[in-house]
Amino acid sequence: MDKPVMILGAGGIGRAALEIFQDNGVVVYGFLEDDEKEHGKEIDTIPVLGSTDDDGYLKLIGKKCEAFVAADENTYRQSLVEMLHERRKMQPVNAVHRTAVIAKSASIGHGNFINQQAKIGAGTELGSHCILHSGALLDFNVKAGDFVQIGAGAVVGSGVTIEEGAFIGSGVTIVSGVTIGKKARIGAGSVVVADVKAKDTVFGNPAQPIKK
Repeated sequence: MDKPVMILGAGGIGRAALEIFQDNGVVVYGFLEDDEKEHGKEIDTIPVLGSTDDDGYLKLIGKKCEAFVAADENTYRQSLVEMLHERRKMQPVNAVHRTAVIAKSASIGHGNFINQQAKIGAGTELGSHCILHSGALLDFNVKAGDFVQIGAGAVVGSGVTIEEGAFIGSGVTIVSGVTIGKKARIGAGSVVVADVKAKDTVFGNPAQPIKK
């Protein structure tokens, strides 16, 4: 990556992304953060410059620097991505830890956060703006849509389909061939042995729907 990166979001994912970019030899220009209490502060010597809608800094994105969206919450993450599309006509870059393993035949989209020791198997397709926490494993031929989040140490078996916006908690095991519906949520430590419907929340071993 030739250009510096502006990180949108100065929380935990932003700090982790900073370390990833710096470890990969990429210069981080600064942070943009909507919490005004953070403005003027530094994170590991990198300044929090202003808000994510500050035109003075946004105008640099796409010209003098790239952008990475470091928001954990999906609705907010999606709004920042849409803002970059509309106002800067650009896609966020990926932040991939140097210890992550991505198979040569796998494909990944834009704006993904892939943390340390995450593994993406052969033929797997990862969409855009996803979050893979430390040690997450996607076996071969997995299909994960946009804005999917997969917790630390989760194991996703071969041939699994994870639809857009689904949340997979830490330590989850999903057996091969299962489909996780759009915006479904899987509680931490669960073992998923059957399909999960869109927007359902499941938990346990085997995972069962939680009554609302």
